[in-house]
Amino acid sequence: MAANDVDFEITGIPAKLGWQLQLLVGLVTLGLGIVLSFHPTTSLNVLAVIIGILLIVGGIFHVIRVLDPDEAHRAWAGVVAVVEIVLGVVFIRHLHLTRAVIGLLVGLAWIVQGVVALMAGILGAPRGSRAWPIFFGVVSVIAGAVVVSVPASSINVLAMVLGIWFIVMGVLEVLGGLFLRHDLKKLG
Repeated sequence: MAANDVDFEITGIPAKLGWQLQLLVGLVTLGLGIVLSFHPTTSLNVLAVIIGILLIVGGIFHVIRVLDPDEAHRAWAGVVAVVEIVLGVVFIRHLHLTRAVIGLLVGLAWIVQGVVALMAGILGAPRGSRAWPIFFGVVSVIAGAVVVSVPASSINVLAMVLGIWFIVMGVLEVLGGLFLRHDLKKLG
């Protein structure tokens, strides 16, 4: 009985679909990487529009909350609704501004991450390695400062780098799926 259980796990439906799913994920990742690498501005514009739509939908949700007489914080929900709807419209209408905001947020996140890593490295345990957190912290703070200083230009470069990374990962996923298929054929 144990042999059948092992045989089912190796040749069962999940194993037969596993290589196909891995191949599909690899192709999608590869396609996304190609689009990001060769059309970073267009890809970022699509992301900006999606963010704008999400803000407008969130604002509409808060408008609905304002209309509920049982809502405890109707005034704040109204303020949030107006801010979200206005930001959503601005983000959709002014795509360059949205790309700059995305770049600014990425840069600020890297600076915060770098400062935390530096603090962990400097204040870390005496017997643990401090070199890696300090190195990572310095690199993260410098990268964040560069992105914050020119967020609109930096975000295009970041999109291209992410696209190249997706291309590499997509190719590896496709190869992994094909190798898995080959291995399953050997077993079957």
